[in-house]
Amino acid sequence: MEKIYSEERNACEIWEVSKEKIDFLIAFSQSLRITRFQMFQFETHLN
Repeated sequence: MEKIYSEERNACEIWEVSKEKIDFLIAFSQSLRITRFQMFQFETHLN
């Protein structure tokens, strides 16, 4: 049991993300609108 937990593992990778990509994702998430009606789901992008 000790052997399993004593190994050092790098489970997380650090990614470098540009400011443009972050701005795009924020703008995209703010413009996305999901409307549900009965059994249907509509996705629209508001500009």
